[in-house]
Amino acid sequence: MMKKSRFTEEQIIRILEEGQSGFDIDELCRKHGVSRGTYYSWKSKYGGLQVSEAQRLRSLEIENSKLKRLVAEQALDIIALKDVLTKKW
Repeated sequence: MMKKSRFTEEQIIRILEEGQSGFDIDELCRKHGVSRGTYYSWKSKYGGLQVSEAQRLRSLEIENSKLKRLVAEQALDIIALKDVLTKKW
């Protein structure tokens, strides 16, 4: 499970917009208490997105992780059933 961010998608996008408007990146990072690396990883993930798009992206990521968990559980069930069926009684 991913670590929960201190910042919402809305806040991240607002910070990125400040950076795009010509704010000094080092000062911006200091102001919001984030590292330069965090800023650039946010920029690669959320750069150019609107708030509504970022919220949609997050909901899709959550749905995707739930579906992956479901598939993994189904695969384990199939393996267990195959093991039971192949045993000699």
